[in-house]
Amino acid sequence: MALMPVTRRPLSGMKRMHSQPFPGQAEYEQTLMDLSEASVRRNFDPYLDIDWDSDALEIKPDDERWICDPDVDPIGRHPWYKAQPVEKQIEMGMWRQANVAKVGLQFESMLIRGIMQYTAALPNNSPEFRYATHEAKEECQHTLMFQEFVNRVGMDVPGGNLFLRTISPIVPLFATMTPMFFYMMVLGGEEPIDHLQKEFLRSKGAQHPAMTTIMQIHVAEEARHIGFAHQLLEHRVPTRGRLTRLALSLILPVTMRVMVTMIMMPPKQFWDRFEVPRDVKREIFWRSPESQRTKRNVYGDVRMMAERSGLMNPLSRFMWRLSGIDGRISRFRSEPTYAAH
Repeated sequence: MALMPVTRRPLSGMKRMHSQPFPGQAEYEQTLMDLSEASVRRNFDPYLDIDWDSDALEIKPDDERWICDPDVDPIGRHPWYKAQPVEKQIEMGMWRQANVAKVGLQFESMLIRGIMQYTAALPNNSPEFRYATHEAKEECQHTLMFQEFVNRVGMDVPGGNLFLRTISPIVPLFATMTPMFFYMMVLGGEEPIDHLQKEFLRSKGAQHPAMTTIMQIHVAEEARHIGFAHQLLEHRVPTRGRLTRLALSLILPVTMRVMVTMIMMPPKQFWDRFEVPRDVKREIFWRSPESQRTKRNVYGDVRMMAERSGLMNPLSRFMWRLSGIDGRISRFRSEPTYAAH
């Protein structure tokens, strides 16, 4: 029996994701289709695109390129760290980078589970279903890449703190119960990692090529993932009722404040292993002026999204200030920190 040819229906003929169209829906859905096509054309496999066994990526315990970069890492710029023997600085840097990768793995595991929860509730012909599933597939590749990196560094790092590991089974449930809040948490985790990785890649400091390679791959694909979360919130939040928008506007800065500490601050095991004084820990996160500035800088793009989606109002601006993460709104996504001065 001959098979009927499959024809691709134009976007305008697709069933809408809402019974009532919302402003900018056609442009939003076209953006999702563009992101999906980009995921098909350009994607990475950590075991095809990274030559883990090459001499260039070999990881050695005496390599000074593991020393925390003082221009980017709050730990690296602190006088206590700089005063430590070089061997200890290297070991702390290796532990730090491996643990950041492990945190990224754990966060993306939550994201994958949440995305699959979210897509299960979407209707047929939803452009969101296709792109979100592409994203979940790419995030699975990222978890493989991060774990391979951790394994090769050879340090048994735990990743996130106890609180992050405890809430891990709960977070994906928000994807269907309160998807707007879920994608706020997505940005709360993705933006600090993405911001710091871009700062590392822009830095003139020496860094190990294994770390550089995984950062380059992660940043390239994360641009699509973060773009999707921004687009979803910018288009969906204005369709919610006034009280819901007010609640979201107040929840957003609190969520960002909690997430930046969970993502960026090493867990208890780090401070205990390297016998870091308590006052040094407190100054690094977040009492020093430099650390305060870092904490504010990571969310310039989120503040831009909040402005565009109507989540900035007098009360929410006060919450941003109270949370210690207020600051300049980015003019465009991924605007370098130095370009704002």
